[in-house]
Amino acid sequence: MTQTSAAAGLLSRQLKEISTAKNLPGISCGLINNNVFDWEVMLMISDDCKYYGGGNFRCHLAFPPNYPHMPPSLTFKSPIPFHPNIYQSGLLCISILHPPEDDQYGYESASERWSPVQTPESILVSVISLLHSPNDESPANVEAARLWREEKLGGPDAKEFKRRCRSVVRESLGED
Repeated sequence: MTQTSAAAGLLSRQLKEISTAKNLPGISCGLINNNVFDWEVMLMISDDCKYYGGGNFRCHLAFPPNYPHMPPSLTFKSPIPFHPNIYQSGLLCISILHPPEDDQYGYESASERWSPVQTPESILVSVISLLHSPNDESPANVEAARLWREEKLGGPDAKEFKRRCRSVVRESLGED
């Protein structure tokens, strides 16, 4: 069995597990063009999320042929959440999706980076958690990180972060 076919079999099982999981409300996954390495994910964010509550965000979860030894990438599709950990291109920046190698900047420990014990389910739960609580220490979107800090500290632009987030939520619901 090749590494690619082993990865395909594992991903098929993991997709089935997510599809039948009762403990993942608000997460829906399916294949893109019947390709087990490309998933479309819909994140329906619960109303208790301060900034993104009520939003519906579509993502592309792309797995490499050497999965689970290397991490997938997750990219938000339009509308892209205004978030410190999401690049303007929609690519998510989160430690568990960084390759399992030494961090050249010394910011992340190896235990925070990708490990083959991670699953699509653990990735998506981490994404939901990150939407609830952004990490502004190593931002992918510097402007969002700055405005989020202003929100937390009550600075002059304290309401701008929430306003921009709510605008994206409205757009995700087809209201803009």
